[in-house]
Amino acid sequence: MRLNLATGLVASVFGLTADARACDGDLTVRTKGGVVHGTTDSATPAVRQFLGIPYARPPLNDLRFAPPQPALPFGELDAKKMPPSCMQYVSNTTSVITQDVLEFNLGGLNGTTGPISEDCLTLSVWAPRGTTKKNLPVIIFLYGGAFTVGGTDVPYLIPAQWIQRTQDHIVVAFNHRDNIFGYPNAAGLAPHERNVGLLDARLAIEWVRDNIASFGGDPTRIGLWGESSGAIIISYYSYVYRDDPIANSVILASGNEFIDILVRDPAHSNFTFVASHFGCDSTSPAEELACMRKVDAFAIADFVDGYIDAGTAPPLFISAVIDGHTVFDNYAALAQAGKVARLPALIGSNAQDGVLFVPYSPDGVDEALADQTMMTYFFCPTYQAARARVAAHAGDVPVYRYVYAGNFSNVSPRGWMGAYHGAEMPLVFGTHPLFRGNSTELEYATGYAMQDTWLRFVATAGEEMAVEGWDARDGVDGGRVVEFGNGVPARLMDTAELEKQCREMGLA
Repeated sequence: MRLNLATGLVASVFGLTADARACDGDLTVRTKGGVVHGTTDSATPAVRQFLGIPYARPPLNDLRFAPPQPALPFGELDAKKMPPSCMQYVSNTTSVITQDVLEFNLGGLNGTTGPISEDCLTLSVWAPRGTTKKNLPVIIFLYGGAFTVGGTDVPYLIPAQWIQRTQDHIVVAFNHRDNIFGYPNAAGLAPHERNVGLLDARLAIEWVRDNIASFGGDPTRIGLWGESSGAIIISYYSYVYRDDPIANSVILASGNEFIDILVRDPAHSNFTFVASHFGCDSTSPAEELACMRKVDAFAIADFVDGYIDAGTAPPLFISAVIDGHTVFDNYAALAQAGKVARLPALIGSNAQDGVLFVPYSPDGVDEALADQTMMTYFFCPTYQAARARVAAHAGDVPVYRYVYAGNFSNVSPRGWMGAYHGAEMPLVFGTHPLFRGNSTELEYATGYAMQDTWLRFVATAGEEMAVEGWDARDGVDGGRVVEFGNGVPARLMDTAELEKQCREMGLA
């Protein structure tokens, strides 16, 4: 019998007695910053939710564009509703996400019409009910969005359904600064302070290390899982904090250090261009920065959004910058020298990752262009990243590869979408049956296989994986890749021909 997670499962299935359900004691947790009061909901009654806990001070006034500072003590906090996301803007370009599958957007809306604010540096914790559950593995999720958009308030990316099913782990997600607010590259900032969005990630991960035991988590079993630019952030992090990564493993979904969407702007012209629009241009970098810290945040976002959408020349592209401190310029050489954290890695991409990045039409896209985009920006960099991590530690640290190939109609409502960029997220989070109808047997089974793989990987630091023949130590070429969702939940696939194409393209 198929379980319909969309309607929720009764609490008794998970051993919750009437007394346990009536008692809210496990919904109050003392952290180092204060006491937080969480909540549950009727669809996932066996999951505690603590929403919007500050891990950093609000990045306002002199803290705008600055490295994050630890949150001040807050006494008591009602952590029962989704917090606002960080400042952002979305291009008006039509795509799968803006036309067909809005559940990847803030609040499930089209664009950034969901709540946004500069006061956004918060995290949320989802944990099983029951005060007796302790030392559970912890997964910290970093959302994608091309270093431009994203947040924790995204319907497809809520982990409650997953935890309701397993009762065996905790998930944490946090908001971090993106676009010009997270990657200002202002001349008035010290070189190591120009990618503050990456520094947000470190502070949030430190918060989890210091507080997760209070929620029943094991601070020695923290896995970092990112999608798209979230995975790129984790990849950069692996080199910066290689001697103290806090985490025990990384999961990189359609993103890694070899996907080059970096900004090369040594003259800081992007920031100065935006500053000049607000009368903040100055021969003094310090004065320029001080002036921009007084401009209304929404005015900055609206100007950048309008300029990008107008397609005005010169183009304005804002992303992480190579600074030699948080982002480097030769990851292949660093990996070859072993200068990456000794973290087991699960690295993958989607069979139709390129669909989201080519001109959209409701009738379909240029499949050849989409396939080329998939190979250039996703499959081949993923192959390169896996090989680099194996070489970095002479095969002594587990490295697994996967490809997601599911094509399910409630996630991909137009058949040509296939396993587009991000399409695996609803399968792992368990949110696939919540929108556009219930899921198929194969879709549930694929989701369960991925959920269990992710969880086992973090829980055992890659030492126990369920798919027979999934080789992690002797190399990552050829048939050592698991494919999810293509007719069966999981199976080994032969990627030798695709890898040959990568080598011929000079991408491996």
